[in-house]
Amino acid sequence: MDKRKWIIIAGFLGILSFSFILMRYLFTLKPELPTRPPPVSERWVMAEPIRYSEILSPITGKGRVHSTAEVEVIAEASGRIEPGDQPLKKGQTFQKGQALLTIYRDEAELALKAQKSQFLNRVAVLLPDIQVDYPEYYGTFLEFFGAIRLDAPLPGLPEVDREPLRIFLASRNFLSDYFAVQQSELRLSRHTIRAPFQGVYTDVFLETGAYANTGSRIARIIATDALEVEVPIETANARWIRIGDPVVLVSEAREIEWRGPVTRVSHFVEDATQSRSVFVRVPLTGQNPLFSGEFLLARFEGTPVKDVMQIPRNALFNYNQVFLVLDGLLQIRTVDVVRLTENTALIKGPEPEMYVVTQPLINVSENSPVKIRGVDSPAHGLKQSDG
Repeated sequence: MDKRKWIIIAGFLGILSFSFILMRYLFTLKPELPTRPPPVSERWVMAEPIRYSEILSPITGKGRVHSTAEVEVIAEASGRIEPGDQPLKKGQTFQKGQALLTIYRDEAELALKAQKSQFLNRVAVLLPDIQVDYPEYYGTFLEFFGAIRLDAPLPGLPEVDREPLRIFLASRNFLSDYFAVQQSELRLSRHTIRAPFQGVYTDVFLETGAYANTGSRIARIIATDALEVEVPIETANARWIRIGDPVVLVSEAREIEWRGPVTRVSHFVEDATQSRSVFVRVPLTGQNPLFSGEFLLARFEGTPVKDVMQIPRNALFNYNQVFLVLDGLLQIRTVDVVRLTENTALIKGPEPEMYVVTQPLINVSENSPVKIRGVDSPAHGLKQSDG
């Protein structure tokens, strides 16, 4: 029985082995199907023939408006602060020549009047001697005496040509008394502070009624009738801007334009921004007021650049390399980058009439085959793959 069982198992295994060998053989008789090569995707690029010309490439930047004059009001006398022509308050505007404030002056004013009275007395004493010894000058000094007013500045000194009269006046302390009165007038004038320009208070440190010592900071003022915009420009681009160049200034928030000239270009580079400051004067009009601290977009016309070609900035790679198309193959060339703006680059170097790629390319290498849109395809490559 066991022998029969082993014979059955051996026969079954033999049939399986034979079937496997037969199947392998039949597979070898099956002809191989031809494989279809993968379709080749044509790469289409945008390119332009190289043509050099003179290009006026504008420069743009953003800057803050600020006053051309910012002054701290300092007390030059001691006393209580009294009101001026306008309230001493932050944000208050004033006109040129108006009294910003007065520091208590009654005592100094009375002292000046007393000093002038003494001077008048001295001149009155001198007049008889001048009439006798120097009659040709008597009328001049009499007129000078009559022009002296206690509430007005001293008139100018009479002109004296004769040396003896000069010695006489000096010996009677006439000149020293005259200049002492002028010094007191100047000291009294420091009790009233007048606006040097049309402006506004940006800070007030001492209010009306407070006591100010000599040298105390009272307020800070800025001019509102003389504004300029400080625009930081990249060092490489600042060299194309000249003093006097016209600039268009735009308020993006208010959609208003101003026009003004370049007044200064700094000759140093800011540490934080690595840029140079360009200053533009803003002519003010009543219709479109401008405010210190406002941001404006500045458009500079720039200086014309000769014998260059303008391409998109993103067509450059490795700062100064581009792709050229030569005989249907991409070639890498190093170019001279004359100017860079936010979106464009001015280049020179490759020979005219060569084609330069004007778009960024990815996953490409030198000598890759390409076709140029609009040149190699009348359909502009609308159905082909791009770089």
